[in-house]
Parts: sequence; structure tokens; C-alpha cells
Amino acid sequence: MTSDSLKTPTVALGTWAWGDSGETGDGYFGSNLTQAGLQELADKAHAAGFTLWDTALVYGMGRSETVLGDLLKRYARRDYQLSTKFNPRIAGTGDDPVADMLEQSLANLGTDYIDLYWIHNPADVPRWTPHLIPLLKSGKVKHVGVSNHNLSEIKLADRILGEAGFRVEAIQNHYSLLYRSSEQAGILDYCRNRGIPFFAYMVLEQGALTGKYSTENPLPEGSSRGKIYNGMLAQLKALTDKLTSIGESQGAAAPDVATAWAIAKGTTPIIGVTKPHHVDGMVRAISITLTSDDIAELEALADAANVNTRGLWEQEMQV
Repeated sequence: MTSDSLKTPTVALGTWAWGDSGETGDGYFGSNLTQAGLQELADKAHAAGFTLWDTALVYGMGRSETVLGDLLKRYARRDYQLSTKFNPRIAGTGDDPVADMLEQSLANLGTDYIDLYWIHNPADVPRWTPHLIPLLKSGKVKHVGVSNHNLSEIKLADRILGEAGFRVEAIQNHYSLLYRSSEQAGILDYCRNRGIPFFAYMVLEQGALTGKYSTENPLPEGSSRGKIYNGMLAQLKALTDKLTSIGESQGAAAPDVATAWAIAKGTTPIIGVTKPHHVDGMVRAISITLTSDDIAELEALADAANVNTRGLWEQEMQV
């Protein structure tokens, strides 16, 4: 086991959308990104004390990692944490595809170690998990976690790592008001009982829970997220209206409340950030207090929306 414990932030910074090329409508998110805008965002996040950046080699096939690495050059390496991922679906054919993919990520990010390295999906847990052990021993990886794994796969990965004196130190799954499969499957309880941080991605459902979008103002035309969520926006209106209402009562906005809900549930939300003002929202989210009645009402409205936001790459967590 590495001697330094994983520093788990209240909120982590997500860079999935940074894999888009920067041209509106080009890419999964249809985000319009510029180097100057992202640098301003990174500076603001750094000043506000947000230090864990989550990315993956598969986000834009290296583009997200490369952009992030360039932006972080101005900071001392000890002042931020990097979280990136090995993805079995794009594994090469060399002797050690996990080590090979790590080397790509290290080069893209301009660093010689990763604070938190994940296996991105659960394809063949017995095959890939053991490859994390030499990376931990080498110091190139400080901590390891698994993403998109169900409870039995998490336990198997932990058993494999445990035989070498390590363990699964973090879980990262899709978790939002609209998609609570990890909670229903007992994964949140498992993490809570063992002191394992649970990182929640897609907390804002790629913008659908921000209150910014509606049937009159849909998500970007031509983007993958637009194709997935625009047909749901009418069903989400009662929920986003409630998020907005709670936010207004606390000097905040709808996405801040959705983030605060994830924090209240004992998770570390990974919030996709593409603009400097997103950092302001994260600051507000941390200060929001939700009552048990607020949480129950939000979850009831989410259930009533009756939508399925499970990603095409995700398995059902309940088995």
C-alpha cells in the first residue's frame, strides 16, 4: 500500500468535454472551447482550491489529457492531483497494454506519475486488474480505482489487489438524480462501510439538469448529448424547476443544487467544467444545505420523470 493516503476533494473537476475539438457541434458535447478560456478556468479553479482533475485517454483519444497537461504546466506538480484511466476497449496488443496506455497518458499530461489511475470499464476483471500492481510498486501510479464496475466486480478487483497488499481505493460510476443504480445496487453502502471514496460522474447529466436547456432552448444541435437528452427535456421540467427554486432560496442555481445533492449523498461529484463560471457554481454547491425533505422531493420528481440515462457503455449495476 502506498504510504500517502488519497486526498479526496469535496468536488472534482471533469474534463470529458475537453476531448471535443473546440468547434461547436464537433464532438460528443458540441462544446466551443478555446485555450484561453480553459486557462482562465484552470486558474480560477486553482485559486478556489479545486485540485483534482479527472480525464481519460479515451476522451478525444488523448486530446483532453494533452490540453489539460499544457494548462497545468504553470503549477507545481504537488499542487494538483491527476486522475486518468486505462480502457480495455482500446487496449493494444503489446506485452503489457496497461503499462503502455499509462505511458501514453503520462506523456500527454507531461508528468511522471498519476495520483489516481482507474480501470475504465469492467471487461475481463481477472485479466486486467493484476496489471495495476507493478504500476503501484513502481510509483508511476499512487492510487488505483475502478470505474463502471458492479459490486461483484469491485469485490473481485479488490481481492486481486489485496493479494499483493493493495486495494481498490476509489469507485467511479455514473450517479445522478436521474440515475441512482449504484445506490440501489448497494455500491454506495459498500463504499461507506469501507471508507472508499465514491466519485460520481454525470451528476448534471451532461447539462440536462442545469436548467439551462428546455424544449425551446435544446442542447447543441448535432452533438451526441443533444441526441440523447433533447427528447427528455419536457419530462425533466418539474425537476429542473425545483432545482432552480431551491437554488434561488440559497443564492445559487439549479446545477449547484444537483451537485449539492450528490455531496449530501456522500459522494464526490465530478463536475464537467468548460467555462470559468462553472467554478463559481462549484463553490456555491459546497455551501448549500439540503434538508431531508429537499432530498426526498428531488428524488421523487426525478423518479416521476421516468427517463433512462444509462450510457451505451454502461452495464446495469443491479445483477
